[in-house]
Amino acid sequence: MRIRHTGPLDVWLLDEGDDEEVKALCARLGVRHFSRKGIEKWNQPKGAFRARTKHGNYNAWLDAHGDAYEFMACVDTDHVPLPNFLERMLGYFRDPDIAFVVGPQVYGNYDTPVTKAAESQQFLFHALIQRAGNAYGGPMFVGTNNAVRISALRSIGGLYDSITEDMATGFELHRHRNPATRKKWRSVYTPDVLAVGEGPSTWTDFFTQQMRWSRGTYETVLKQFWKGPFTLSPGKLLNYSLMIAYYPMTALNWILSALSCALFLVLGAAGIHIPAEMWMMLYSDAAMLQIGLYIWNRRHNVSPHEPEGSGGLAGMLLSALSAPIYAKSLCDAALRRTSRFVVTPKGDSSSPDRLSTFRIHLLWAAVFGSSLVASFFLGHAHAVMRTWAALALALCLAPVAIWSVGLVRRGRKRPARGTVPTARDAASPCAVPKAKNKKNKSENSENGDKEKAPVCAL
Repeated sequence: MRIRHTGPLDVWLLDEGDDEEVKALCARLGVRHFSRKGIEKWNQPKGAFRARTKHGNYNAWLDAHGDAYEFMACVDTDHVPLPNFLERMLGYFRDPDIAFVVGPQVYGNYDTPVTKAAESQQFLFHALIQRAGNAYGGPMFVGTNNAVRISALRSIGGLYDSITEDMATGFELHRHRNPATRKKWRSVYTPDVLAVGEGPSTWTDFFTQQMRWSRGTYETVLKQFWKGPFTLSPGKLLNYSLMIAYYPMTALNWILSALSCALFLVLGAAGIHIPAEMWMMLYSDAAMLQIGLYIWNRRHNVSPHEPEGSGGLAGMLLSALSAPIYAKSLCDAALRRTSRFVVTPKGDSSSPDRLSTFRIHLLWAAVFGSSLVASFFLGHAHAVMRTWAALALALCLAPVAIWSVGLVRRGRKRPARGTVPTARDAASPCAVPKAKNKKNKSENSENGDKEKAPVCAL
């Protein structure tokens, strides 16, 4: 066990499958094993104990063993915590109103173009947005690596029932008060890299991840966010509003651009007429400002992989290529189509890419492509609209082109990649047992001061 901590440390592995090999491994390593398999009250069709979900798994463990602990520190089973994980996390809990502490998400399997671009894409969130959240005491809860005060989770009934349980749970915590102090719960984000995990290595897995993240955000908007203006402080409300606006704004922008292209290029319908030169001037100025701010803020990047001074163009491109996914997810949420928790496949379980992987992009490509072709036959010529349609068409076809080039280069053979060992359908919480005198005993300082708080290993 490489995690540094001077107090008692309990390590738990939460195993959905109650696998005999996993139990044997835990026994050999001295890790405690928990499974809710076969227990009806912990396997419900919905709610806190929803079956086959991460939040249901955690809540079952909390119900069974949470009373014995004051804090729990958690990483997903495809993540490896660094030795200073607890030293950097636990000290913030000296403040009794801190509900959770989170760190950045960093990928260790940095060997495929998709993984590299996926980590670069997260730059804005982990390097800027989460840091800005510290100003309001409201960074978002991130499920991949965190430390949580168990009494705070208890005060809201455990992790929230959502396909993105981390964001939904953090939102609920920030809305509620600490029963002991009557002050609102707050959170902390530390930019230190404290755990290294596996990212999506194929387009299929990346699209699965983005579909779940965006759908979870839409569900938060539809089911929870209306409570925010009445229960969040102005700073936290502003922080959450700007944060959750990304997915719906990107999706709506994509849908409206497709609609406007189709209406003009096919039907000739037009709204306000603006000279092409003026439109290009305004749009290019806005685009240059946005890109300039993005590159200027790259100096705050927390990724250990990207070289200092890099522009993050791969991340920007991947964000643009994800717009059709966000649009599909928005339509599913608006139509109330059933969503389910899907773990992003990693390592040996990675899903292979096929042409069907890009079906959403190809559908949008058909919309823009047919509109563009129709404009030449119908005489609906406008340089800006045709340019916009051509750019959108190129974005839709870019993932297919990148995948095809990769196939040619690999000779249609998938390379063997090293992976981080994972337990099937498992989660690993690290729990800090309660101090006997009921006082907070986990006052590890930011600089590595070690108190006698008991903690579990991951």
